[in-house]
Amino acid sequence: MSGVTKAMLVAAALGLAACTGNPWDDSAGAGAGGPGSGAGTGTAGQLDPSSPAYFQQEVGDRVLFLVDQSTLSDTAEVVLQGQARWLTANPDYVVTIEGHADEQGTREYNLALGARRANAAREYLLSQGVAGHRLKVVSFGKERPLEICSNEACYAKNRRAVTVLAGGLTG
Repeated sequence: MSGVTKAMLVAAALGLAACTGNPWDDSAGAGAGGPGSGAGTGTAGQLDPSSPAYFQQEVGDRVLFLVDQSTLSDTAEVVLQGQARWLTANPDYVVTIEGHADEQGTREYNLALGARRANAAREYLLSQGVAGHRLKVVSFGKERPLEICSNEACYAKNRRAVTVLAGGLTG
């Protein structure tokens, strides 16, 4: 097994070990450990600006999309601009951009839609100067919902692209 594969498995295992409740709930800022709580820091209530926790909670690790859309909104572009600045300042991180869809539509359609969403975020980060070798994409379609219910409030949370950090793998 290569070093990169081992590192990715360790990162995945650590991420799953930290989960509570729904293992696919990658939402930021809910409950304890939310913005400003100082969770995961070594200092009195402040996050290290180069930490993954800072990226997730302060910069934002996700952008949302409208129904059947992969076009970035103005709000999404603002979040991605922040991500690009953070990634430029922290070159030891590579990312996987996960594309997700709501439960409406077929599995195949939603996998393709998730891929378009992840690629839209990737292309935007590239346009902001983030090196392409640091950006990978994957689509989960409707397979990893944050919310499971058949109403618009749930659907809206599930239509997303999430930027997931992995450290020390750029060399």
